[in-house]
Amino acid sequence: MTSDNSDLLNCMLRWERATPDVVYLTQPYPGDEVMHYSWRQVADQARRMASYLGTLDLPPGSNIGLLGKNSAHWIMADLAIWMAGHVSVPLYPTLNADTARYIIEHSELKVLFLGKMDGSTDTWNDLQHGLPDDLLMIGLPLSPRSELPQWLHLIELHPPLQVLAQRAPDALATIVYTSGSTGRPKGVMHSFRSMTAGLHGVQQMWSASPQDRMLSYLPLAHVAERAAVECASLFFGFRVYFSERLETFQQDLKRARPTLFFSVPRLWTKFYLAINSKLPPSKQRLLFAMPVLSKLVKKKILGELGLDHVRVALTGAAPLPPDIIAWYRRLGLELLEIYGMTENFGNSHASRPGAVRVGYVGSTSPGTHCRIADNGELEVKSPSQMLGYYKATDKTAEEVTADGYFRTGDLGEIDAQGRLRISGRVKELFKTSKGKYIAPVPIENKLNHPKIEVSCVTGPGRPQPFVLLMPSLDAQQELREGVLSRDALTAAFADLLEQVNGTLEDHERLAYAVVVRDQWTIENGCLTPTMKIKRNVIEARYLPKAETWEKSRSSVVWE
Repeated sequence: MTSDNSDLLNCMLRWERATPDVVYLTQPYPGDEVMHYSWRQVADQARRMASYLGTLDLPPGSNIGLLGKNSAHWIMADLAIWMAGHVSVPLYPTLNADTARYIIEHSELKVLFLGKMDGSTDTWNDLQHGLPDDLLMIGLPLSPRSELPQWLHLIELHPPLQVLAQRAPDALATIVYTSGSTGRPKGVMHSFRSMTAGLHGVQQMWSASPQDRMLSYLPLAHVAERAAVECASLFFGFRVYFSERLETFQQDLKRARPTLFFSVPRLWTKFYLAINSKLPPSKQRLLFAMPVLSKLVKKKILGELGLDHVRVALTGAAPLPPDIIAWYRRLGLELLEIYGMTENFGNSHASRPGAVRVGYVGSTSPGTHCRIADNGELEVKSPSQMLGYYKATDKTAEEVTADGYFRTGDLGEIDAQGRLRISGRVKELFKTSKGKYIAPVPIENKLNHPKIEVSCVTGPGRPQPFVLLMPSLDAQQELREGVLSRDALTAAFADLLEQVNGTLEDHERLAYAVVVRDQWTIENGCLTPTMKIKRNVIEARYLPKAETWEKSRSSVVWE
């Protein structure tokens, strides 16, 4: 073992020695049972599983999969894999069977830890058919397959591993497969050093300590949650709480009372809409204007959300509407936008308290350098840069410049203070029949409405771009129940279209909006496991109908 904190196992050993009886992980179980695992217990269970893995006589550095929703034992399994000298390969619990099979075969998994899955909020019912019959699987607590060798039974049979595998900081630690918005997922290789390099910057920018708390609910298979929760908690020694299920999320959040909270725009927006439904904005403005009541009301709102202890609030993955950012700021919560990619373990750009510019993702994190290429593409050199793509040296050479900068594929602009604005994707630019280039993402970011779940601006080869709108689940239910009429929703979308078009250049203005009939899901291939749209799949499905829609001359068309 090395002695520095570039190795996550050394971080764990530090807390095991220094604070063995302090609770590290808190896991809710069905039936209102909650289990608390101390640093000593986490290390002991991981050591025992590592001991079992040692009996399998696997080649050193074998790839071992982790499939399941976030749980205390997901992290324990990751630690056990490293202790035994192997490489962890996380798989999204929302993969389809075909993609799961591809990752398992491409990564040559020797073992798979199967964790928390339920078949309702994940894709287990389909995904299980992608698991090879001859693959050795181990069931974590809450696994859907009780006939597998079970974690709790195996750790009873094996003593704790005392001498952990020797791992250099630059050794391969994990292979993270991208969500595959275009083509097959790529296996991004990260070392122990690249997984922790960004955490030194976290200390400088926001500070963190063993007194902090986080709630883990975004997929640990994604580098953002892995870096912010698993790696940061091991590095800084703070406590992690888990969420049981969607229905208990608010309860789980209030149990944790996090001091550090990372979320995505979709959830920040849902919080905002939930409060507005209980306390209308007009009443909020009135109460916020009263000096005596204002502080109490704001504190109560944050308490209702479970965010009253948050001192650092992070948002990423997509922009938030300025009015929602302003609303949180009025409550006393400054949302700090961050930006990163799988290839740099999420360590690229971050906003600093007091230096936020709305619409920008902040300046480079400590140790990171960036530049804008001649074609407008953002290029980043991060201390968390990947080792390369697994089994794809040609692809690695294609995506990394000769002087070590990663080509992000994002179009970027940098202001005078070094803050970055993402203005679209290089490969998502399309040309209309008039020869004008359109960047769809900035337009999609303007199409914010509580009745819209997701949008896709498209129209290559058409006279003007148009937008496909997928109504939210709430809107669809209200339409079915007659609470909301189609005419009312048509009028609302027409108004939104007019407002957005008023902010666009002539060649960017949307000719019409199409309300799509079917849900875009991970299962039907329209969304990635991280809920991003697969633009090529969606366009292949809808573009052939564009000419017919144009002839209708309606601003809002229902498919």
